[in-house]
Amino acid sequence: MSLQSSPEDIHGWFSEARMRPYLLEADGDHKTAINLYKWNAELSAACFEVMSHLEVLIRNALDGCLQDYMKEEACGIPWFLMPINSGPTQTSISASIDATRLRLRAQKKEIRPQIIANLSFGFWTNLLGTPHEELWRHALHSAFPQSSGKRKDVAAACNNLRLFRNRLAHPDSLLAVDVPFQLRKMLLVAGWIDPDARPWLESIERVSSVYSRRPTKKFDTVVIPGSQAWDLYQKEHVYVCQAGRSFRQVDRIGFYADKEVKAEVPFITNRVDNVDWSIAEQQRLLASAKSDEKRMGKIMKVARDLGWTAGRYQVFLLSRAGDPRHRILRKELNHQTSGRGTAFVQKQRYVSLHDLEIAATTADLPGKKT
Repeated sequence: MSLQSSPEDIHGWFSEARMRPYLLEADGDHKTAINLYKWNAELSAACFEVMSHLEVLIRNALDGCLQDYMKEEACGIPWFLMPINSGPTQTSISASIDATRLRLRAQKKEIRPQIIANLSFGFWTNLLGTPHEELWRHALHSAFPQSSGKRKDVAAACNNLRLFRNRLAHPDSLLAVDVPFQLRKMLLVAGWIDPDARPWLESIERVSSVYSRRPTKKFDTVVIPGSQAWDLYQKEHVYVCQAGRSFRQVDRIGFYADKEVKAEVPFITNRVDNVDWSIAEQQRLLASAKSDEKRMGKIMKVARDLGWTAGRYQVFLLSRAGDPRHRILRKELNHQTSGRGTAFVQKQRYVSLHDLEIAATTADLPGKKT
Protein backbone atom coordinates (compact mmCIF):
# COMPACT_ATOMS: atom_id res chain seq x y z
CA MET A 1 0.00 0.00 0.00
CA SER A 2 1.39 3.43 -0.96
CA LEU A 3 1.86 5.91 1.86
CA GLN A 4 -0.02 8.36 -0.34
CA SER A 5 -3.09 6.13 -0.70
CA SER A 6 -6.27 7.93 0.38
CA PRO A 7 -9.12 6.33 2.35
CA GLU A 8 -11.14 6.38 -0.89
CA ASP A 9 -8.38 4.43 -2.66
CA ILE A 10 -8.25 1.80 0.08
CA HIS A 11 -12.04 1.59 0.13
CA GLY A 12 -11.93 0.80 -3.60
CA TRP A 13 -9.83 -2.30 -2.98
CA PHE A 14 -12.71 -3.99 -1.18
CA SER A 15 -16.23 -4.77 -2.33
CA GLU A 16 -19.09 -2.41 -1.60
CA ALA A 17 -20.86 -5.14 0.38
CA ARG A 18 -17.80 -5.70 2.60
CA MET A 19 -17.36 -2.00 3.40
CA ARG A 20 -21.07 -1.20 3.82
CA PRO A 21 -21.34 -1.90 7.59
CA TYR A 22 -18.22 0.16 8.31
CA LEU A 23 -19.40 3.11 6.21
CA LEU A 24 -22.80 2.99 7.88
CA GLU A 25 -21.18 2.97 11.30
CA ALA A 26 -18.92 5.86 10.25
CA ASP A 27 -21.78 7.93 8.80
CA GLY A 28 -20.20 7.74 5.35
CA ASP A 29 -16.76 8.98 6.36
CA HIS A 30 -14.21 6.88 4.43
CA LYS A 31 -11.27 7.48 6.79
CA THR A 32 -13.27 6.43 9.85
CA ALA A 33 -14.65 3.42 7.97
CA ILE A 34 -11.14 2.22 7.10
CA ASN A 35 -10.02 2.66 10.72
CA LEU A 36 -13.00 0.58 11.84
CA TYR A 37 -12.17 -2.04 9.23
CA LYS A 38 -8.58 -2.34 10.49
CA TRP A 39 -9.76 -2.47 14.11
CA ASN A 40 -12.24 -5.21 13.19
CA ALA A 41 -9.45 -7.29 11.65
CA GLU A 42 -7.29 -6.90 14.77
CA LEU A 43 -10.23 -7.80 16.99
CA SER A 44 -10.99 -10.90 14.89
CA ALA A 45 -7.38 -12.04 15.22
CA ALA A 46 -7.46 -11.57 19.01
CA CYS A 47 -10.71 -13.53 19.27
CA PHE A 48 -9.38 -16.30 17.03
CA GLU A 49 -6.32 -16.65 19.24
CA VAL A 50 -8.49 -17.46 22.27
CA MET A 51 -10.78 -19.65 20.17
CA SER A 52 -7.79 -21.64 18.87
CA HIS A 53 -6.65 -22.47 22.39
CA LEU A 54 -10.21 -23.40 23.37
CA GLU A 55 -10.67 -25.63 20.32
CA VAL A 56 -7.56 -27.60 21.28
CA LEU A 57 -8.80 -27.89 24.88
CA ILE A 58 -12.18 -29.21 23.77
CA ARG A 59 -10.93 -31.78 21.27
CA ASN A 60 -8.20 -33.06 23.61
CA ALA A 61 -10.67 -33.39 26.47
CA LEU A 62 -13.16 -35.32 24.31
CA ASP A 63 -10.40 -37.43 22.78
CA GLY A 64 -9.16 -38.37 26.25
CA CYS A 65 -12.67 -39.38 27.36
CA LEU A 66 -13.15 -41.57 24.30
CA GLN A 67 -9.76 -43.22 24.78
CA ASP A 68 -10.77 -44.21 28.31
CA TYR A 69 -14.32 -45.22 27.33
CA MET A 70 -13.15 -47.48 24.51
CA LYS A 71 -10.20 -48.82 26.57
CA GLU A 72 -7.86 -47.79 23.79
CA GLU A 73 -4.64 -48.41 25.70
CA ALA A 74 -5.63 -51.97 26.63
CA CYS A 75 -6.89 -53.07 23.22
CA GLY A 76 -4.32 -51.11 21.17
CA ILE A 77 -6.94 -49.83 18.70
CA PRO A 78 -7.70 -46.09 18.41
CA TRP A 79 -11.28 -45.28 19.44
CA PHE A 80 -11.97 -43.72 16.05
CA LEU A 81 -11.46 -47.11 14.40
CA MET A 82 -14.17 -48.66 16.58
CA PRO A 83 -17.93 -47.95 16.71
CA ILE A 84 -18.70 -45.53 19.55
CA ASN A 85 -22.38 -45.29 18.72
CA SER A 86 -24.90 -47.11 16.53
CA GLY A 87 -27.11 -46.51 13.53
CA PRO A 88 -27.05 -43.29 11.47
CA THR A 89 -25.08 -41.42 14.12
CA GLN A 90 -22.16 -43.84 13.80
CA THR A 91 -22.38 -43.66 10.01
CA SER A 92 -21.95 -39.88 10.19
CA ILE A 93 -19.04 -40.18 12.64
CA SER A 94 -17.30 -42.78 10.48
CA ALA A 95 -17.78 -40.69 7.33
CA SER A 96 -16.01 -37.69 8.88
CA ILE A 97 -13.16 -39.84 10.20
CA ASP A 98 -12.73 -41.70 6.90
CA ALA A 99 -12.62 -38.45 4.93
CA THR A 100 -9.98 -37.03 7.29
CA ARG A 101 -7.86 -40.17 7.11
CA LEU A 102 -8.06 -40.27 3.31
CA ARG A 103 -6.91 -36.66 3.03
CA LEU A 104 -4.00 -37.23 5.41
CA ARG A 105 -3.05 -40.49 3.69
CA ALA A 106 -2.55 -38.57 0.45
CA GLN A 107 -0.22 -36.23 2.34
CA LYS A 108 1.56 -39.17 4.06
CA LYS A 109 0.48 -37.80 7.44
CA GLU A 110 -2.00 -40.45 8.52
CA ILE A 111 -0.92 -40.80 12.16
CA ARG A 112 -3.04 -40.59 15.28
CA PRO A 113 -2.13 -37.01 16.40
CA GLN A 114 -2.76 -35.65 12.90
CA ILE A 115 -6.12 -37.41 12.62
CA ILE A 116 -7.31 -35.93 15.93
CA ALA A 117 -6.01 -32.47 15.01
CA ASN A 118 -7.62 -32.49 11.57
CA LEU A 119 -11.12 -33.49 12.66
CA SER A 120 -13.13 -30.29 12.39
CA PHE A 121 -14.46 -28.27 15.31
CA GLY A 122 -17.90 -29.13 13.97
CA PHE A 123 -17.12 -32.82 14.36
CA TRP A 124 -16.31 -32.39 18.06
CA THR A 125 -19.29 -30.15 18.83
CA ASN A 126 -21.60 -32.55 16.99
CA LEU A 127 -20.59 -35.27 19.46
CA LEU A 128 -22.39 -33.18 22.08
CA GLY A 129 -25.68 -33.24 20.17
CA THR A 130 -28.94 -34.97 21.12
CA PRO A 131 -28.22 -38.22 19.17
CA HIS A 132 -25.25 -38.81 21.48
CA GLU A 133 -27.08 -38.52 24.80
CA GLU A 134 -26.04 -42.03 25.88
CA LEU A 135 -22.44 -41.40 24.89
CA TRP A 136 -22.56 -38.21 26.98
CA ARG A 137 -23.82 -40.09 30.04
CA HIS A 138 -21.28 -42.88 29.74
CA ALA A 139 -18.20 -40.89 28.71
CA LEU A 140 -18.31 -37.36 27.35
CA HIS A 141 -19.62 -35.65 30.49
CA SER A 142 -16.22 -36.22 32.10
CA ALA A 143 -14.63 -33.88 29.54
CA PHE A 144 -16.41 -30.98 31.26
CA PRO A 145 -16.15 -31.84 34.97
CA GLN A 146 -16.81 -28.26 36.14
CA SER A 147 -20.01 -27.78 34.05
CA SER A 148 -23.60 -28.30 35.19
CA GLY A 149 -23.28 -31.90 33.97
CA LYS A 150 -26.15 -31.33 31.56
CA ARG A 151 -25.39 -32.14 27.93
CA LYS A 152 -27.80 -29.47 26.68
CA ASP A 153 -25.94 -26.70 28.52
CA VAL A 154 -22.55 -27.74 27.17
CA ALA A 155 -23.86 -28.40 23.65
CA ALA A 156 -25.58 -25.00 23.45
CA ALA A 157 -22.45 -23.13 24.55
CA CYS A 158 -20.12 -25.05 22.24
CA ASN A 159 -22.43 -24.77 19.24
CA ASN A 160 -22.74 -21.01 19.76
CA LEU A 161 -18.95 -20.77 19.85
CA ARG A 162 -18.72 -22.88 16.69
CA LEU A 163 -20.87 -20.31 14.88
CA PHE A 164 -18.73 -17.48 16.27
CA ARG A 165 -15.58 -19.30 15.14
CA ASN A 166 -16.99 -19.60 11.60
CA ARG A 167 -17.69 -15.87 11.57
CA LEU A 168 -14.11 -15.17 12.60
CA ALA A 169 -12.73 -17.51 9.96
CA HIS A 170 -14.47 -15.82 7.03
CA PRO A 171 -13.74 -12.93 8.27
CA ASP A 172 -17.03 -11.08 8.81
CA SER A 173 -17.78 -7.78 10.49
CA LEU A 174 -17.97 -7.94 14.29
CA LEU A 175 -19.64 -4.52 14.63
CA ALA A 176 -22.99 -6.08 15.55
CA VAL A 177 -21.55 -9.00 17.55
CA ASP A 178 -21.49 -9.00 21.35
CA VAL A 179 -17.76 -9.69 21.52
CA PRO A 180 -17.39 -9.31 25.32
CA PHE A 181 -20.17 -11.88 25.73
CA GLN A 182 -18.45 -14.31 23.35
CA LEU A 183 -15.18 -13.87 25.26
CA ARG A 184 -16.94 -14.63 28.55
CA LYS A 185 -18.44 -17.75 26.98
CA MET A 186 -15.04 -18.96 25.73
CA LEU A 187 -13.58 -18.48 29.21
CA LEU A 188 -16.57 -20.21 30.80
CA VAL A 189 -16.23 -23.34 28.63
CA ALA A 190 -12.48 -23.44 29.27
CA GLY A 191 -13.21 -23.41 33.00
CA TRP A 192 -15.67 -26.27 32.57
CA ILE A 193 -12.82 -28.38 31.18
CA ASP A 194 -10.13 -27.37 33.67
CA PRO A 195 -10.41 -24.70 36.39
CA ASP A 196 -6.80 -23.67 35.70
CA ALA A 197 -7.47 -23.12 31.98
CA ARG A 198 -9.70 -20.11 32.52
CA PRO A 199 -7.23 -17.91 34.45
CA TRP A 200 -4.50 -18.86 31.98
CA LEU A 201 -6.62 -17.71 29.04
CA GLU A 202 -7.60 -14.57 30.94
CA SER A 203 -3.92 -13.77 31.45
CA ILE A 204 -3.05 -13.97 27.76
CA GLU A 205 -6.20 -12.82 25.93
CA ARG A 206 -5.90 -9.60 23.91
CA VAL A 207 -9.60 -9.28 23.10
CA SER A 208 -10.39 -6.92 25.97
CA SER A 209 -7.57 -4.47 25.19
CA VAL A 210 -8.25 -4.45 21.43
CA TYR A 211 -11.99 -4.06 22.00
CA SER A 212 -11.38 -1.02 24.22
CA ARG A 213 -9.53 0.75 21.39
CA ARG A 214 -12.49 1.01 19.03
CA PRO A 215 -11.79 3.99 16.72
CA THR A 216 -15.23 5.56 16.91
CA LYS A 217 -18.20 5.31 19.24
CA LYS A 218 -21.76 6.56 19.07
CA PHE A 219 -23.99 7.73 21.89
CA ASP A 220 -26.37 4.92 20.99
CA THR A 221 -27.77 4.26 24.50
CA VAL A 222 -29.86 6.43 26.80
CA VAL A 223 -29.60 5.67 30.50
CA ILE A 224 -32.71 6.56 32.49
CA PRO A 225 -33.07 6.62 36.28
CA GLY A 226 -35.59 5.10 38.66
CA SER A 227 -36.20 1.86 40.49
CA GLN A 228 -39.82 1.96 39.27
CA ALA A 229 -38.68 1.96 35.65
CA TRP A 230 -36.29 -0.91 36.35
CA ASP A 231 -39.01 -2.90 38.14
CA LEU A 232 -41.36 -2.51 35.18
CA TYR A 233 -38.66 -3.61 32.74
CA GLN A 234 -38.01 -6.75 34.77
CA LYS A 235 -41.72 -7.59 34.76
CA GLU A 236 -42.76 -6.60 31.22
CA HIS A 237 -39.58 -5.66 29.26
CA VAL A 238 -40.74 -2.12 28.54
CA TYR A 239 -39.93 1.45 29.49
CA VAL A 240 -42.81 3.88 30.04
CA CYS A 241 -42.49 7.66 30.31
CA GLN A 242 -44.60 10.74 29.71
CA ALA A 243 -46.07 11.25 26.25
CA GLY A 244 -44.09 13.51 23.95
CA ARG A 245 -40.84 13.22 25.89
CA SER A 246 -37.94 13.94 23.54
CA PHE A 247 -35.02 11.59 23.01
CA ARG A 248 -32.08 11.53 20.63
CA GLN A 249 -32.07 8.70 18.13
CA VAL A 250 -30.75 5.72 20.11
CA ASP A 251 -30.76 1.94 19.81
CA ARG A 252 -30.87 0.96 23.49
CA ILE A 253 -32.02 1.88 26.95
CA GLY A 254 -29.98 1.41 30.13
CA PHE A 255 -31.36 1.61 33.66
CA TYR A 256 -29.85 3.45 36.63
CA ALA A 257 -31.25 2.33 39.99
CA ASP A 258 -29.86 1.40 43.43
CA LYS A 259 -26.83 3.63 42.73
CA GLU A 260 -25.70 1.51 39.77
CA VAL A 261 -26.20 1.10 36.05
CA LYS A 262 -27.86 -2.29 35.66
CA ALA A 263 -26.13 -4.98 33.62
CA GLU A 264 -28.99 -5.48 31.15
CA VAL A 265 -28.96 -3.06 28.21
CA PRO A 266 -31.99 -3.98 26.06
CA PHE A 267 -32.53 -3.11 22.43
CA ILE A 268 -35.51 -0.90 21.52
CA THR A 269 -37.79 -3.07 19.36
CA ASN A 270 -40.63 -0.54 19.04
CA ARG A 271 -41.69 2.87 20.31
CA VAL A 272 -45.31 4.01 20.68
CA ASP A 273 -46.21 7.52 21.81
CA ASN A 274 -49.38 9.07 23.20
CA VAL A 275 -50.90 5.85 24.54
CA ASP A 276 -54.20 6.28 26.40
CA TRP A 277 -53.66 4.82 29.91
CA SER A 278 -57.28 4.72 31.00
CA ILE A 279 -58.91 1.68 32.61
CA ALA A 280 -61.40 1.53 29.74
CA GLU A 281 -58.59 1.35 27.18
CA GLN A 282 -56.77 -1.21 29.28
CA GLN A 283 -59.83 -3.45 29.38
CA ARG A 284 -60.37 -3.04 25.62
CA LEU A 285 -56.80 -4.04 24.87
CA LEU A 286 -56.85 -7.02 27.22
CA ALA A 287 -60.00 -8.31 25.47
CA SER A 288 -58.46 -7.86 21.99
CA ALA A 289 -57.71 -10.85 19.77
CA LYS A 290 -54.56 -9.11 18.51
CA SER A 291 -51.45 -10.22 20.39
CA ASP A 292 -49.76 -6.79 20.27
CA GLU A 293 -52.84 -5.06 21.68
CA LYS A 294 -53.28 -7.71 24.35
CA ARG A 295 -49.66 -7.25 25.37
CA MET A 296 -50.12 -3.49 25.65
CA GLY A 297 -53.15 -4.08 27.85
CA LYS A 298 -51.08 -6.31 30.15
CA ILE A 299 -48.30 -3.71 30.25
CA MET A 300 -50.83 -1.07 31.28
CA LYS A 301 -52.24 -3.28 34.04
CA VAL A 302 -48.81 -4.06 35.50
CA ALA A 303 -47.68 -0.42 35.19
CA ARG A 304 -50.81 0.87 36.91
CA ASP A 305 -50.17 -1.55 39.77
CA LEU A 306 -46.67 -0.03 40.07
CA GLY A 307 -48.00 3.53 40.17
CA TRP A 308 -48.54 4.75 36.61
CA THR A 309 -51.87 6.54 36.93
CA ALA A 310 -54.36 7.45 34.20
CA GLY A 311 -53.08 9.75 31.48
CA ARG A 312 -51.13 9.41 28.25
CA TYR A 313 -47.75 7.81 28.00
CA GLN A 314 -44.92 6.86 25.67
CA VAL A 315 -43.98 3.16 25.59
CA PHE A 316 -40.68 1.62 24.52
CA LEU A 317 -40.88 -2.12 23.85
CA LEU A 318 -37.53 -3.67 24.73
CA SER A 319 -35.62 -6.90 24.16
CA ARG A 320 -34.98 -9.56 26.76
CA ALA A 321 -32.24 -12.12 27.35
CA GLY A 322 -32.12 -14.55 24.42
CA ASP A 323 -32.70 -11.90 21.77
CA PRO A 324 -29.46 -11.63 19.72
CA ARG A 325 -29.72 -7.82 19.94
CA HIS A 326 -29.85 -7.89 23.74
CA ARG A 327 -26.72 -7.00 25.69
CA ILE A 328 -25.70 -7.96 29.23
CA LEU A 329 -22.67 -6.26 30.74
CA ARG A 330 -20.17 -8.35 32.68
CA LYS A 331 -21.38 -6.64 35.88
CA GLU A 332 -23.44 -3.71 37.18
CA LEU A 333 -21.60 -0.37 37.09
CA ASN A 334 -21.48 1.04 40.62
CA HIS A 335 -21.79 4.80 41.12
CA GLN A 336 -19.37 5.61 43.92
CA THR A 337 -19.98 9.35 44.19
CA SER A 338 -22.46 10.35 46.88
CA GLY A 339 -24.20 13.49 48.08
CA ARG A 340 -26.86 15.83 46.73
CA GLY A 341 -26.70 16.40 42.99
CA THR A 342 -24.08 13.73 42.39
CA ALA A 343 -26.37 11.05 40.91
CA PHE A 344 -25.03 9.58 37.68
CA VAL A 345 -28.21 10.64 35.86
CA GLN A 346 -31.12 12.86 36.81
CA LYS A 347 -33.47 12.75 33.81
CA GLN A 348 -31.51 10.90 31.12
CA ARG A 349 -27.92 10.49 29.99
CA TYR A 350 -26.49 9.42 26.65
CA VAL A 351 -23.57 7.02 26.47
CA SER A 352 -22.20 4.46 24.04
CA LEU A 353 -22.82 0.75 24.46
CA HIS A 354 -19.11 0.25 23.88
CA ASP A 355 -18.20 2.45 26.86
CA LEU A 356 -20.71 0.59 29.03
CA GLU A 357 -19.08 -2.71 28.06
CA ILE A 358 -15.53 -1.68 28.97
CA ALA A 359 -16.29 0.45 32.06
CA ALA A 360 -15.55 -0.74 35.60
CA THR A 361 -17.69 1.93 37.32
CA THR A 362 -19.74 4.93 36.22
CA ALA A 363 -16.60 7.06 36.61
CA ASP A 364 -15.35 5.51 33.35
CA LEU A 365 -18.40 6.71 31.38
CA PRO A 366 -18.21 9.94 29.36
CA GLY A 367 -21.37 11.81 28.48
CA LYS A 368 -23.40 14.64 29.88
CA LYS A 369 -26.19 13.99 32.35
CA THR A 370 -29.52 15.81 32.04
